[in-house]
Amino acid sequence: MTRAQGPALKTPEEALADLDRRGVSIAAFARAHQLRYMTVYQVLHGGKKGLRGEAHRAAVLLGIKAGVVDDNQGEGGDGSV
Repeated sequence: MTRAQGPALKTPEEALADLDRRGVSIAAFARAHQLRYMTVYQVLHGGKKGLRGEAHRAAVLLGIKAGVVDDNQGEGGDGSV
């Protein structure tokens, strides 16, 4: 029996290179996903690990971390149910 695998995770460097390849700036990515620019920047450059909150959401959306992103987290909510 084989385990189903999701998409391969990227390193922060690979995620930044992917944004460059697609011609998307960090600011444009942040705006598109309702994230703060500095949070995305810090996740990509090692200042934040993406453990929880907005940094977690950014890391998952960038493909750096496996995880689940709740739809209401991008609306300024605290993600609580």
